[in-house]
Amino acid sequence: MMETWLLILGMALITFVIRYSLFAFPDLRFPPLVRQGLHYVPTAVLSAIVLPGMLIPDGQHWAFGLDNAYLLAGLATIAIAALTRHLLATIGGGLLVFFVLRAVLGQLPL
Repeated sequence: MMETWLLILGMALITFVIRYSLFAFPDLRFPPLVRQGLHYVPTAVLSAIVLPGMLIPDGQHWAFGLDNAYLLAGLATIAIAALTRHLLATIGGGLLVFFVLRAVLGQLPL
């Protein structure tokens, strides 16, 4: 139990130091290569969060079939985002496709 608390406190300290350093050194400038790499961080983080839910919806088995509403709705959402470039349309369209697919596939209620 004590190890768990030490781990949590250590992670909190590291997170604080990293974030505080940006305020403590406001004139800090990153090289162009680092700035270019940081540009892709949000996409990488979002992909790491979303893709497992799309490809392994039950948390144990890969699901690449046409009965996977998560995968189909995710692909439709990507298409909506690419076509409209509108955040609200992407969110609303993705949710609509997801729930329609769940209803059609007989997977409702959640």
